[in-house]
Amino acid sequence: MTDWPQLSHAYGSAEDIPALLARIATEPKPELWNDLWSALCHQGSVYSASFAALPWLADMADNEDRGQAVNALNLAGAIMAGAEQSHGAGNVRTQHSAEIATLLASVNRHLRTATHRTEYIDLLESMLGFEGVEGWSEGLAWGLGNEEFEVSCPGCETDLFIVLGERGFFCTSEDYALSDDNIETRPLRPTSPAGLEGLGRRLHDIALTDGQHDVAHMLTFVFGSATCPDCETDFSVADQVRAD
Repeated sequence: MTDWPQLSHAYGSAEDIPALLARIATEPKPELWNDLWSALCHQGSVYSASFAALPWLADMADNEDRGQAVNALNLAGAIMAGAEQSHGAGNVRTQHSAEIATLLASVNRHLRTATHRTEYIDLLESMLGFEGVEGWSEGLAWGLGNEEFEVSCPGCETDLFIVLGERGFFCTSEDYALSDDNIETRPLRPTSPAGLEGLGRRLHDIALTDGQHDVAHMLTFVFGSATCPDCETDFSVADQVRAD
């Protein structure tokens, strides 16, 4: 039995967590999920109570209510993305291997049936968190969902925006969202699907299989290359996303 008062979360003792979990189970309100996120994964930080909640999250991930299940998967994925942090919970991947296997099976089922792009991207990132894929399990969804990644140029260290989507596919050092159309940009160079390797190839294939063609297309640019408009250095977008 979990000794919650001996565990910690973002605001101190975790003695309040069981009551919050019980409320969420019966009252699936967004504000309650927000409270749980804030306590267990505050701005990406995780705590001993975060991992103690994994059995409950794994059970909730099998809930017939898709909204509840997806909320559980996304929070659990974010928690596992922080597994290498200093949290005092020990070797969590070994201790919670059964829960992680359950969560991974559930996220794969829900990926197959996701219809909304944002939900799909979030679940894809959660999958990487359960698998322990470093460098992508904390930023993939933010970048694809917001259609931009912020990276540093490996040549001059200028802060750059890698823009993907409605505004186009380009690299710029200017705040394009607040600028007119006269900003200096360099077009991104996608990798052809046949040329993708490793994680890029795998994610692209998964997205295609799931009918998420827009996501698959964006991934060819994420795993493609860019040129810094300030110093003309060519670089791998994926390498800089991981490095940053």
